[in-house]
Amino acid sequence: QLQLVESGGGVVQAGGSLRLSCTASGLTLDYYPIGWFRQAPGTEREGVSYILGNFQSTHYIDSVKGRFTISRDNNKRAVYLQMNNLKPEDTAVYYCAAGPRNFVLRDGLQPNEYEDWGQGTQVTVSS
Repeated sequence: QLQLVESGGGVVQAGGSLRLSCTASGLTLDYYPIGWFRQAPGTEREGVSYILGNFQSTHYIDSVKGRFTISRDNNKRAVYLQMNNLKPEDTAVYYCAAGPRNFVLRDGLQPNEYEDWGQGTQVTVSS
């Protein structure tokens, strides 16, 4: 079981940027599909973006395309979510999640595809 930790959240003004990081204690994230989700108060958890393990392909929901970028670092010890041109509607707790190693996700924007979750990091965008 992976122990995932998110970091990098904070408070920014609309139009600003943040970079979220997802790390696994003592482990690399090679070949694990990793997803980023967010949940605002009173709403369901929403898939934002994911990156597959072997093929490194990336996917985004329409509302963040062109503004968010998911990536892995060279050592494969972290997965990042670079968020630019943030909007107030991006305000939420952001979670990273890992699917089974070497697993090809059917729909990486669905929470039930993932096994392990971090505790979340708060992102607040002020207008």
